[in-house]
Amino acid sequence: MTGQIQVESCSGVHMDDNAAIRINVGGFKKRLQSDTLSRFPETRLARLLHCQSKESILELCDDYDDAEKEFYFDRNPALFPYVLNFYNTGRLHVMAELCIFSFSQEIEYWGINEFFIDSCCSGAYHCRKMDQDREDWDDRSDEGSTTSSFDELLEFYNDATKFDKQFFGSARRRIWLMLDNPGYSIPSRIISILSILVVLGSIATMCMNSMSEFTLTDSQGQPTEDPRFETVEHFGIGWFTLELVARFIVAPDLLHFFDHPLNVIDLVSILPFYLTLLINLVVESSPALANLGRVAQVLRLMRIFRILKLARHSTGLRSLGATLRNSYKEVGLLLLYLAVGVSFFSVMAYTVEKEDTEDLSTIPACWWWATVSMTTVGYGDVVPLSIPGKLTASACILAGILVVVLPITLIFNKFSLFYKRQRQLEIAMRSCNFDEGIKEVPSVNLRNYYAHKVKSLMASLSNMSRSSPSEQSLNESIH
Repeated sequence: MTGQIQVESCSGVHMDDNAAIRINVGGFKKRLQSDTLSRFPETRLARLLHCQSKESILELCDDYDDAEKEFYFDRNPALFPYVLNFYNTGRLHVMAELCIFSFSQEIEYWGINEFFIDSCCSGAYHCRKMDQDREDWDDRSDEGSTTSSFDELLEFYNDATKFDKQFFGSARRRIWLMLDNPGYSIPSRIISILSILVVLGSIATMCMNSMSEFTLTDSQGQPTEDPRFETVEHFGIGWFTLELVARFIVAPDLLHFFDHPLNVIDLVSILPFYLTLLINLVVESSPALANLGRVAQVLRLMRIFRILKLARHSTGLRSLGATLRNSYKEVGLLLLYLAVGVSFFSVMAYTVEKEDTEDLSTIPACWWWATVSMTTVGYGDVVPLSIPGKLTASACILAGILVVVLPITLIFNKFSLFYKRQRQLEIAMRSCNFDEGIKEVPSVNLRNYYAHKVKSLMASLSNMSRSSPSEQSLNESIH
């Protein structure tokens, strides 16, 4: 390379304006005039001219050969000609085939500011850099999704291993996979299809039971349930109860069974029926508690929560739930925008319409109108009549479109990430074969997982280096 570093003082390094220094950048050697470097005093090479000791030299370069007076830099030699061209012309040029991330890191190392990029290359450079930043943001967003997928797959694998230490572990694991993983095998697909049909049938009978065409009356003229609907209801409750009990019996960890949201939904879907049955028995035995019958009517309406059982069989519904659970900031932002807009336009509508329209004679009444208008629902039950009121309504509708669209875009992007993650997770789970026992961890794309971590670290280091003291000094010298 450059030989051994001498221990004695390097006081002779300080040079006059006509002297030249020898540079070795990764094997690329070049002699540079001091007056050329002095034109840009805040750059790394120009600061070498003022070093008075070996310690100060080694703070700026990787090695120094005192005998040859040569400075060594362990950098990419292919990019150093761009730095040389900068010292000769005072401008930076960026070729289209260069990696923007590497080029940006390189000029930051040499202490050259992006302001020196020539106008012919500046537009394309910043556009490509913005695209790179956008990709980094996508990677950071997808990083949480990839990490979560990896953790969930390991949790699934750990649950499957718990059966090895239990009685009839192999049979219980087979039943557990069949019940908890729709699509894992042909029997699991059949059970999944049957469960969906029972859910839809239960919801359909509940809706039809509310129609006057299917309403029956008893001998006293009181409305009563159609026996056909009652049979479908009892069959559905029996199926849902059997599902829940079977899942509980073959669960790998009984203590944490109800920690899973889908198991809680299964419990909530059958709980109203049994509570209603209990209340009816209490009312029949104690007529003084007849008011409890109203509670039973409310509980019957809770049967609509059975529609949530479809989430176990639908990737889209599970992804939607995960999106809402992880998008509370965006949802809060949406509600904040709507609250500000509704407050503003309700006062505006009240001011211009209080004398022309009775429906908009109070600010609380205007809140309803502003909410309906900003969300672009437009019931038409309350409308402004005056020209200023119509102009206010137009502004309210346009502002509502912008207010709703901006956070919704962020939520949609998260939904896409969670849906992609859920699909990959399902494919990985279905590819696991436990028939001959567990011998190895199921395959996971660790390369992508590791790449996301490294890129996140590099982006953080890049942001830290952009605020270096040398760059701040260079900015001051430019201005």
